[in-house]
Amino acid sequence: MVKRLFSFPNPVNEKAARVVAGVVLVTVIVILATGAYWLAIPLAYGFWARVLTGPTLSPLGMLAQRVIAPRLGPSKPVPGPPKRFAQGMGAAFSTTALVLALGFGDHTAANVVLLLLVVAAGLESIFAVCLGCQVFAVLMRVGLIPETVCAECADVGLRLRSATR
Repeated sequence: MVKRLFSFPNPVNEKAARVVAGVVLVTVIVILATGAYWLAIPLAYGFWARVLTGPTLSPLGMLAQRVIAPRLGPSKPVPGPPKRFAQGMGAAFSTTALVLALGFGDHTAANVVLLLLVVAAGLESIFAVCLGCQVFAVLMRVGLIPETVCAECADVGLRLRSATR
């Protein structure tokens, strides 16, 4: 039961991931535009919930996966481990912004971190470019993430390296 709770889907529906990124993008823009730094609390919670349990404990993740994404057409499965890594990066950035803004009162530093989230969430939601997934791929290529973490990712990397030779 606990193991199932703390799992992450593999594969992930890219359409659901893009919906989540779109809501993150809007939330961060609202924080930056209004100074409502308290919104960083549900933002950080959402990232932590998704990295630890996938959509299970994330209301946004559940809404995106079960309601919105199915209305956007057929599922587009992509490997889960890079998306989980990207959620982890989002958790780190949103938590950092939260601590900077509400813990230390440093809104300038928090805004810099939030701007990085705007870039990442914007690229994911609008162009389907997952920066966290790109970092994950680089870390796999240099051997910091073992190929066993994402066999499908390793297979894609091997095919890409073979095609460039």
